[in-house]
Amino acid sequence: MSPSPIVTRSPSGVVRALVLLGIVLSAFNLRTAVTSLTPLLERLGDTFGFGSATAGVLGMLPTAAFAVFGVTTPMLARRLGIERTALLAMLLAAAGLALRARADGVGVLVAGSIVALAGMGIGNVVLPPLVKRYFPARVGAVSTLYITVLQLGTMLPALAAVPLADAAGWRFALGAWTFAAVAAALPWIGVLLLARRGGADARSHGAPPSLPGAPMPQAGRAWRSPVAWGMALMFGTTSLITYSMFTWLPGLLTEAGASAAFGGTMLAVFSAFGLVGALVMPSIAVRMRNPFVVVALCAACHVVAFSGLLLAPLAAPAVWVLLVGLGTGTFPLSLTLINLRSRTPAGSAALSGFMQGVGYAFSCAGPLLFGVLHGATGGWHWPFAMLYGMVGVLLAGGWMACQPRALEDGWQPSAGRARGQNATTDSSIR
Repeated sequence: MSPSPIVTRSPSGVVRALVLLGIVLSAFNLRTAVTSLTPLLERLGDTFGFGSATAGVLGMLPTAAFAVFGVTTPMLARRLGIERTALLAMLLAAAGLALRARADGVGVLVAGSIVALAGMGIGNVVLPPLVKRYFPARVGAVSTLYITVLQLGTMLPALAAVPLADAAGWRFALGAWTFAAVAAALPWIGVLLLARRGGADARSHGAPPSLPGAPMPQAGRAWRSPVAWGMALMFGTTSLITYSMFTWLPGLLTEAGASAAFGGTMLAVFSAFGLVGALVMPSIAVRMRNPFVVVALCAACHVVAFSGLLLAPLAAPAVWVLLVGLGTGTFPLSLTLINLRSRTPAGSAALSGFMQGVGYAFSCAGPLLFGVLHGATGGWHWPFAMLYGMVGVLLAGGWMACQPRALEDGWQPSAGRARGQNATTDSSIR
């Protein structure tokens, strides 16, 4: 059975407002399961009796889950529609966060994390095509908004984890974010209810429904595109570096002599400086035909930051964390380029899924390998040598991704049809 076509009539202002609210609230929930956990790994290890190897596995779970659901979400969205898929993402996130907070052992802790991260991995993929579908003329502005909120949702759990655990226990510190995921599900329920009502009204008048909600059409083969591979490499190395820092930055600083609370604070500072990229990177990307110079500057920030953390971690920790946070500006750049390097919502979904599926698969071994190298050598030189090598991969992927071309240009034989059907012209590819 062929998938239903995308509804072409414009959604109402109410639907667009609900979608925007849903995008923003969903973005806040895309990292809460990650950064609410890592500052508490030592405490949870004492509670459940696990060591650095299990901590490394827990650090690897986000990227592994994001990789699996990066690959599978485009197929899911074609079957269900992206609005229903967005709702499913938030329901899974809420269920997993609630389950994890009730863990009585490592198995339930891991299972709850997997369920929550499955929802967040689905959410990662569907937000860019939702922006493309509902706000095609405001890609830069809406991308800035939701990526900024995503960074806030990354920072606040890390900052609050230790104080909440000290005040009310680790279960409350992990489970409190369930309510945010439930709140994010509500706008999508409203969108779907309006879509059902609009469809019924339209059918009674013999007209097509005026509200979207139809499944995505079949996309082209993104794996054949150099744009997609460049995006995957840039995004993957950024994620590898980011999740290595999420998992090991607190431990690195505490091993150097800082307190656990200070390690959690620096993790929050790391996320906070990611806000700088979230605020400025989308507007820069939409104005630059080839933003590779931005990738090069981010790579330079990483090199200086890694050197500081390796050689003198407590000499100027805020400076090192600031620089590595600025270096992850290639993350919002990648998310913005999804819609700047595609011409249609289907192309955006395909590129988003491929970039995040392959990218997270590439990066998922980063936190685990970082921990294995640290455990095997007793120091931080080899783990940071790995990260230095990843900076080179980041530059190579960025060079490919930043070239001004579109994913659909390589789709055969559908490339010509995609250009003809979409209002975006070649001159809009930045």
